[in-house]
Amino acid sequence: MPRVMAFDAGGKRTGIAVTDPSQIIATALDTIDTDKLIAYLLNYLKSERVEAFVVGYPLNLDRSRTEGTDIADRVIAALHNAFPAIPVHTVDERFTSKIASDTLIAAGYSKKQRQDKKRLDKVSAVLILQTYLEQRTR
Repeated sequence: MPRVMAFDAGGKRTGIAVTDPSQIIATALDTIDTDKLIAYLLNYLKSERVEAFVVGYPLNLDRSRTEGTDIADRVIAALHNAFPAIPVHTVDERFTSKIASDTLIAAGYSKKQRQDKKRLDKVSAVLILQTYLEQRTR
């Protein structure tokens, strides 16, 4: 079975998470420069099958757009253009960064380790992917 891949897209970096082939477990994969995402995926897809992409979609509490919404829209457009056969889904990512930070605290990471933005981006991508998997099974 192909995997599902999720992204926490930012202006500088994008956290990436992926499911196992059974699409049960979401795992942090990598954090890369956002402008290198398509090249990274072209290489990844040479060895792995991906059924769908999931992009975290940031909105304000009142559901209005944020600065991050424009970034997510650009990533979504790039994914559609580069991989037209792979559907792209969005997941509301409000509070994802806060939950990711709390998750790292609960896991015992030191303050210095929690300040590593790459680690936080990967955990955020995992949370986005887990949310998608849970919503899909409802």
